[in-house]
Amino acid sequence: MDPSPVTRIAALVGRGVLDAELAGLLELLLEARVPAIVAGAPGTGRDALLDALLGLLPGDARVMPLAGEAEEFEWMPEAIELGWRRERSVKLALGRDTAPPATPAATVLLARDLAGEGPEATGGARARVTIRALAIGYGLVAAMDAADLEAVLNRLHAEPIATDEDERSRLGIVLAIGEPDGGSRVLAAHYVRPLARDQHGHLQRLPPAVLATWGGTGDRFDHFAWGVLPELAARTGRSPIEFEREQARRAGDLRTAVAHG
Repeated sequence: MDPSPVTRIAALVGRGVLDAELAGLLELLLEARVPAIVAGAPGTGRDALLDALLGLLPGDARVMPLAGEAEEFEWMPEAIELGWRRERSVKLALGRDTAPPATPAATVLLARDLAGEGPEATGGARARVTIRALAIGYGLVAAMDAADLEAVLNRLHAEPIATDEDERSRLGIVLAIGEPDGGSRVLAAHYVRPLARDQHGHLQRLPPAVLATWGGTGDRFDHFAWGVLPELAARTGRSPIEFEREQARRAGDLRTAVAHG
């Protein structure tokens, strides 16, 4: 039997990959379908963290795994609008069964190798369509072979993907994972902030916010999500106080789960 979502994330907390406070925060944001990218080299615990995040999605979410070089987006009604110019996919041309059309608000795209190379990777124009899909309501959980947030943004900006700044502003959570002391660890968690309007209606491009880092002041995680608490709370439909209390409750539940094995 597969472990429950709480068991998966609690197991990572128990191994020190992240702590209960960060895990509680991720639970709330993933439930609200905030996009998430796990950045790290293969073998660093990246895939285990990715699977744990998938388990935090709401129960009614339709996870759509992307098929690498075989992906033709025939199930995405908006694909041509997003820049996918093929009029007829290979699967349709061969008369194969295809997935039913997706609904953006209920669909989360899964890319296990975003911006990578090779037949299993979602790269080039396929990666560009994937990122652009966030603007019309699709969710995303993805892994990238990148060291940190800067590397993620640079790879998505460079050719052949070539997304623009507005498109990259919708990436949501970026978790950089590595092995600083021989074990898998989230080294930094960032929140890429979408475009916002000020009180005069002018568009603002806000810099990414640091949610947590490892080892800044000792052998532990330092947390900074309080700096963007109103923004995070709004993404989940809660007031800042409600959000803070719910995060603390979930962190407590995870600590209890870890303590009881």
